[in-house]
Amino acid sequence: MRTRDLGIVIGRGRPGPGNAITDVAGVHVGHTTIVEGDGPLVVGEGPVRTGVTVVVPRGRDGWNEPVYAGCHRLNGNGEMTGLEWVRESGTLTTPVAITNTHSVGVVRDALVEAWVEGTDAQTAHWSLPVVGETHDGLLNDINGFHVRPEHLRAALAVAEGGPVAEGNVGGGTGMVCHEFKGGIGTASRVIPDDRGGYTVGALVQANYGKRAWLRVDGVPVGSEIGVDELPSPYDAGSSSKRALPPAGSGSIIVVIATDAPVLPHQCERLAQRAGLGIARAGGTGGHLSGDLFIAFGTGNRLPPDDEDRPTARVLDVRSVGNGTIDALFDGVIEATEEAIVNALVAAETMTGRDGITAHALPHARLLEIMTRYGRGPRAV
Repeated sequence: MRTRDLGIVIGRGRPGPGNAITDVAGVHVGHTTIVEGDGPLVVGEGPVRTGVTVVVPRGRDGWNEPVYAGCHRLNGNGEMTGLEWVRESGTLTTPVAITNTHSVGVVRDALVEAWVEGTDAQTAHWSLPVVGETHDGLLNDINGFHVRPEHLRAALAVAEGGPVAEGNVGGGTGMVCHEFKGGIGTASRVIPDDRGGYTVGALVQANYGKRAWLRVDGVPVGSEIGVDELPSPYDAGSSSKRALPPAGSGSIIVVIATDAPVLPHQCERLAQRAGLGIARAGGTGGHLSGDLFIAFGTGNRLPPDDEDRPTARVLDVRSVGNGTIDALFDGVIEATEEAIVNALVAAETMTGRDGITAHALPHARLLEIMTRYGRGPRAV
């Protein structure tokens, strides 16, 4: 189930055919989801509610071709590896993987290993993969280190274009958003033909936010569905007998892709606008939130980064103009906002460690509230 399946339309822009980041030609997404066990937390045994998600800019067969990229930090209580080289070089040279906070290292190393195996190991010099995280320890045995290299490999193996699974999948399996069940969400926009007709897509791993701040197309849905009506998972603090983080703390990772010919500084500007989409959904970039964004463009074709190749000494690249970049900004903002709501709508109620339950955003109540505020179902 997605937001538009309910007749709820976010923003004014036109989505791509799949309303997903994979509407950008060549972009593939894959998930590995790990759900095991129930009951009290036993570190190292479970319960397990976690996984890995990968975004591959030029598909599984295009690893050796860089793309121009840029990044942005709204609040830095989080991790996304490899960003110093993205900032320095203006390029992204690996897939982007997303997992839980304590599995960043193993996923990063597994990406390096997969890269070495896919190249000539004798001449493979270095790889600096981009791996982001959000914290799923509210539901998951995060200190049990259940994500293994084979889970990253499995996500890469199933990565493909087309529809993207959302909600309780991949890296988003154990995530909580605005004190509802959160997870993976995606959306896209096609900018007007007179601005180039390019596509921009967003994929989020949403694990942030206070209940009362949640907005859906400007409607204060979160304050309408109070914790007296639908409990917050953070309310389990006294019964779980384990310290829980403050209600509403958490993080969000946003991956932005476009087929427009954009340069690195323009990618950085696109990444910045993801924060506005988060704000429209009610995010504030709080002190305990890791809000990290990366954007890349596939509209320029770049050779592999090899100083010995004569063809790499001068690059003929293109760049969109300011009229087009404004339209791309709008697309990023709307796609990010809708991706977050898609994550909430797709997610299903999940009970994790110590019986802590993150309830799904109830569709019937969402529709009732949206209708009362004049934002009810529309034909889409």
